[in-house]
Amino acid sequence: MNDQIAYIGLGSNLNQPFQQIKSAIKAIDALPNVTVRTDSGYYTSKPMGPGDQPDFVNAVIEIETSMCAMKLLGNCQKIEQQQGRIKTRHWGERSIDLDILLFSDCQIESEKLIIPHPGVSLRDFVYMPLLKINPEIIIPGHGLLKDNVQLTDTDYGCYFAGNIE
Repeated sequence: MNDQIAYIGLGSNLNQPFQQIKSAIKAIDALPNVTVRTDSGYYTSKPMGPGDQPDFVNAVIEIETSMCAMKLLGNCQKIEQQQGRIKTRHWGERSIDLDILLFSDCQIESEKLIIPHPGVSLRDFVYMPLLKINPEIIIPGHGLLKDNVQLTDTDYGCYFAGNIE
């Protein structure tokens, strides 16, 4: 398989979230056949789910990989486990969450993976960092992301919180 460009969303609100994001990026970059090309920096936002949890730290990375999307998903899930992710409740707190947002120009709908990720144009904590990396990014089947987010009215109070060193 030729190298593909993919975008991964990262989120954390437990156990030193800034460090969790940084550690996950290093782990992704250490995967065979994966290179992290750039990152969005850190963003913070209110939780999408239950309000009795800490705010989230989010980021998006752009990677280049020769892995297929399903293999990348499996590797992301392993990293989540290694970093102590335990799912306690839907949209609840977590040490790390890794979501494949886009994978080249692919559209995938399976039991385990949906690409483009359904929240790409609906959640400011996803589209703001994604647009920072690539303001002209196209969502397969939907067109320019920047045109799609104008149609949404979600606001999780997302704002830039610094560069990832």
